[in-house]
Amino acid sequence: MTSDVTAAVDAPPEPPLYRWRWAALFVILAAEVMDLLDAMVTNIAAPTIRAELGGTAAVIQWLGAAYTLSMAVGLITGGRLGDIYGRKRMFLIGAAGFTVGSLLCAVAQSPELLVGARVVQGLFGAVMLPQGLGMIKEMFPPKEMGAAFGLFGPVMGLSSVGGPILAGWLIDADFFGTDWRMIFLINLPLGLAAIVAGLRYLPESRSPHPLKLDFGGVLLASLAGLLLVFPLVQGRESDWPAWSFVMMGASVVVFAIFGWFESRRSRAGGDPLVVPSLFRKRAFTGGLLTGLVFFSSMSGFALVFNLYTQVGLGYSTLKAGLVMIPWSLGMVVGFGLAQMVQRFGRKVLQGGVLVMALGTLGVLLTVTLAGMDVTPWQFVPALTVTGIGMGLLMAPFFNIVLAGVEQHESGSASGTLTAVQQLGGAFGVALLGTVFFDQLGIGANPDVIGATRIVLWIVAGMLLTTFLAAFLLPKHAVEENAGH
Repeated sequence: MTSDVTAAVDAPPEPPLYRWRWAALFVILAAEVMDLLDAMVTNIAAPTIRAELGGTAAVIQWLGAAYTLSMAVGLITGGRLGDIYGRKRMFLIGAAGFTVGSLLCAVAQSPELLVGARVVQGLFGAVMLPQGLGMIKEMFPPKEMGAAFGLFGPVMGLSSVGGPILAGWLIDADFFGTDWRMIFLINLPLGLAAIVAGLRYLPESRSPHPLKLDFGGVLLASLAGLLLVFPLVQGRESDWPAWSFVMMGASVVVFAIFGWFESRRSRAGGDPLVVPSLFRKRAFTGGLLTGLVFFSSMSGFALVFNLYTQVGLGYSTLKAGLVMIPWSLGMVVGFGLAQMVQRFGRKVLQGGVLVMALGTLGVLLTVTLAGMDVTPWQFVPALTVTGIGMGLLMAPFFNIVLAGVEQHESGSASGTLTAVQQLGGAFGVALLGTVFFDQLGIGANPDVIGATRIVLWIVAGMLLTTFLAAFLLPKHAVEENAGH
């Protein structure tokens, strides 16, 4: 008894909670919204942009893939930069660069310049985004962590659906004669607001250990991602030459070299870009695989469905965006359900994947039965079910995956997880976009419905793969912490 009292007296007092942590969380969520809006808006605006600027079908894929790929290869580095130079400082630099990149997109006069500006957006977004997850791990006590991470689900879901709606409305409204350019100009006030709020509410935060940037790891990770996505997007334009397959094979080799290099650097006492100890955590490794397949399927689905409604059904940009409202409302319902049954942990996430797969099959059935005469109302049941599943999946995802990450690993973990999310998005757009355009052909009467059906079957299969990958996650977030 005496020893217990002595231990309690000798224990260091817990640091006081950060006063503005909830305000800071909303600044971090605002950055997520900017990222997701910009990742999705070009899906709905791509046909309009291509009609004005020209370019091949690959331009449509590159508008999304250039952004997500540049962000994916920069995110791991971005998380490390926050550890080294301070997360608040890097968040503000990223927000400022993202805003400038948005302005460059808005004034681009050719598809090449627009794709280049999307790369600038993605690189600075990669500096901004991973700082948030690291700050959340430091600001919030364990009892509030679930609620903080739980907000990411509905915000990400609503943004991914709200992006096309916003893009359609802005293009149709044609404010000041800006046409599609307003989808990027709107980021200027949003970016400035994020900078001002970040200066006021974000805490100073960095790793307690002095770190150095792993330039070798940066180069290898960037090269591996580029070798994978570039041939997927550009290979179809060149009728799949031998170099496209050589590049994809080389990407696997470079990823393996990257893993070896990081382990070697860690054993030598250096500061690896990705901390190898993360991959000994079941929740983290399972979360990377689950997130990779899930975000691939969802990003590819969003691109193809928006192309189907505009190119195939002849919907305007606004009407194509409004079709996705049931998905948005379903997301809200799914998030609410997830909060009610959160005690079931992993089972909630797995159930969400199965519900999403069911919704995707519902969209496939609607397309098959209704054909070219399908109306927006006929998509409501299937898209609502898909949204509910997405809400059930996303609500517990980040909390389960990052639950066991220790403080010195938070920058690396945040950057790696978000990088996999973005790499999955780039891969999904490249893969499913390529399948769609390949099936579409170049005839006078392209079979848009047939191409869409094939892609939906692939998406359903990818979601079922996500379900199997989710078994690698622990049943509850707290299980990962049990050993720490």
